Amino acid sequence: MQRLFSTFANGWPGAGLLLLRVLTDLVLLYSLIPRIIDRPAFGVIVPQMIAVLAGTFLLVGLWTPVVGTLIAIVEVWIIFVVAGDPTVPLMLATIGAALAMIGPGAWSIDARLFGRKHIEGRQY
Repeated sequence: MQRLFSTFANGWPGAGLLLLRVLTDLVLLYSLIPRIIDRPAFGVIVPQMIAVLAGTFLLVGLWTPVVGTLIAIVEVWIIFVVAGDPTVPLMLATIGAALAMIGPGAWSIDARLFGRKHIEGRQY
């Protein structure tokens, strides 16, 4: 993961990425709820469920490049499979692709797992 991103954004940019991840997850959940209430066909609900599961990983910042790409692909799939206004899926596909390219930020599990480590020298 560290090879994909030279740094994990900290400070205001990191907070902005965190807000973007939270907003994306909330919109994914918000777009799923009406679909569940309408009791759609299985083929219509599957992409929504995949997107929400990926959004959960995105929320905590785990495997962000993979999950962002998956969200972008699934949202494009939703544009072609589900009838209706394609505005929200198009927006989510764009945000997913952008997060896959930008990275998760410092406030994420990816940063904890794959970020640069500070090695402290031993004191004699």
